[in-house]
Amino acid sequence: MLSLERSAWNQKRMTVVTPKILIYSHDTFGLGHLRRCQTIAQSLVGAFPEMSVLILSGSPIIGSFEFRSRVDFVRIPGVIKLRSGEYTSLSLQLDINETIAIRSSIIEHTAKVFKPDIFIVDKEPLGLRGEVLPTLQYLKGQKTRLVLGLRDIMDDPLVLKEEWLRKRVYPAVNDLYDEIWIYGPSVMHNPLDGLGFDPSVMGKILFTGYLRRSMPSSAQDFTAPFDGAPYVLVTPGGGGDGVELVDWVIRAYEARLRPLFPALIVLGPFMSKVDVEAFTTRASHLRDVEVLRFTPEIEPYIANATAVVGMGGYNTFCEILSFNNPALLVPRVVPRREQAIRAEQAQKLGLAQMLPIDSYPSVELMVKALANLPFASPPSHAHSENYLGGLDVINLRTAEIIGMCEKLLSQRPSSAGDPTLTRQTGS
Repeated sequence: MLSLERSAWNQKRMTVVTPKILIYSHDTFGLGHLRRCQTIAQSLVGAFPEMSVLILSGSPIIGSFEFRSRVDFVRIPGVIKLRSGEYTSLSLQLDINETIAIRSSIIEHTAKVFKPDIFIVDKEPLGLRGEVLPTLQYLKGQKTRLVLGLRDIMDDPLVLKEEWLRKRVYPAVNDLYDEIWIYGPSVMHNPLDGLGFDPSVMGKILFTGYLRRSMPSSAQDFTAPFDGAPYVLVTPGGGGDGVELVDWVIRAYEARLRPLFPALIVLGPFMSKVDVEAFTTRASHLRDVEVLRFTPEIEPYIANATAVVGMGGYNTFCEILSFNNPALLVPRVVPRREQAIRAEQAQKLGLAQMLPIDSYPSVELMVKALANLPFASPPSHAHSENYLGGLDVINLRTAEIIGMCEKLLSQRPSSAGDPTLTRQTGS
């Protein structure tokens, strides 16, 4: 089990003056990975004035996001995951294997030059098609602390186990990674349960709690839609797999079966041009529906919304809890059941309501759900505040690793006693 006391390893790093964190963002589809890494990076530099954080990402829209001072990114050639599950280069006319070779080389070279104290790998233990493995092996020899960061929920355990066996992930998790940070509370889910790991691996786990989202500085310039009237925000995240949700919601407004609060639909940057044009045209004929293509700062729209309709992705769920919105989750079930598992558990805990996508396109069900949603209980009624300590826990653990725990605790309240600070014990 991980110790909260500074280890001999930490003692050796007491001389660190300008700590450096390198984060690998698995970025083949959607916004979740990038937004999660951005949130962690912003929090770390806010907690440590001397720290620099560098994000490795192939996201084509990473430049659309604002980063705090001392956070920067290295853009590697992008790839995209097709609905078939296969990968292809995003922009370059190259075979996927050639693109991966270029990405892997950039990642390793960046790590050698940057010399991070901590390397955080998001979601994929070996990166896309093993592209991070050479970097992990190199940094292991440099005594860099290697951290695997996982969502609260990855997939159905049987499916994930088969995938990780096929990708030969187990040796890296067993032998290379020093710690496993799960970005959620233990009461929600343990993504490694049922995967057959030894107690030594389970003992590396730190449940951080969810990552609280805050209002960006630009929020002061926010202009509320519908002239300030109450509204429901509809967000399919990145939008690449949210066509059914958006279509279902628009059908409900087109049906006019019951009065509904106005709806603002943020389509997402990865929704196809054809679908964007179709939804925009349909919304133009509805007086109470507005469409926004994309915003890199969705927080003020969520904070000012009466309620939120989403798919149940990790990013959106953190935002719903952070801004305390009554929420309706309509999760996808392919290619992963991650969103469905999260939505089901959230409903059990009283944090959100769920409408199965299998009921699509029943207009009556969606109309009923939308009509009732603004009057539902917010997550705070289910003590959601107890689940939002993730950033504080990450900052504290980082301070321990780099030997700056006392300094951090002198600057801000201790996270000791936070119910999200939970460590897994082997059994």
